[in-house]
Amino acid sequence: MRTIRNSAVLALVFLPGMVFGGAHFDGNWHTRLTCPPKGNTDGYTWEFPAVIQNSNFHGEHGVAGQPGYLLIEGPIAENGNARLSANGIIASREYAKGAFAHQGESYSYSIKAQFTGSTGSGARDTGLGVVGRPCSFEFTREQGSQSGPPAK
Repeated sequence: MRTIRNSAVLALVFLPGMVFGGAHFDGNWHTRLTCPPKGNTDGYTWEFPAVIQNSNFHGEHGVAGQPGYLLIEGPIAENGNARLSANGIIASREYAKGAFAHQGESYSYSIKAQFTGSTGSGARDTGLGVVGRPCSFEFTREQGSQSGPPAK
């Protein structure tokens, strides 16, 4: 009986941290993707909404299945570190680099990001830098959309 009571007390003490600890980035976010020009390839900037729910990032630009579509997803660690996956469809040859980069073709890359409180930043993984260009990401939480306790 004493063991059950002690377990119940411990659960009540630590439960709030367990429930909210990993969700302090949850809410609605604004994403800004900037890819500078590289060689003969034009640069561009896209802005689109994203949501972090249960510490999982989900953002979409454009219409699924259509040229110009981009889906970014991935988990965010308690410390704000994230390795996000980007999957998209090329909108135009003017903005895509590579011999096989044509409108309607699929592409993917990873993003290393860091979230702190109500902001975040990230960079596209360029591999060896031969094909990919150094795109950057800025994330801003929309005011009033925080669902957990304030970030420390």
